[in-house]
Amino acid sequence: MKNDIHPDYHMITVAMTNGTTYQTRSTYGKEGDTLQLDIDPTTHPAWTGVQGNLMDRGGRVTRFKDKFKGLGF
Repeated sequence: MKNDIHPDYHMITVAMTNGTTYQTRSTYGKEGDTLQLDIDPTTHPAWTGVQGNLMDRGGRVTRFKDKFKGLGF
């Protein structure tokens, strides 16, 4: 293996959206930095099952729904 090509891993603090924190090793920032999460497993719809609202920009969502309304989605 080549020397000096690997990133420096160090301990950081990860702050979740609900205020909880944990320590992990990462290449983010420098030793002791805090990574503030905007989305995490406690709030993301993929993990919570909460259905989000779609933003309809220029009527594209409406046109899509009208086009495929008979398919049972």
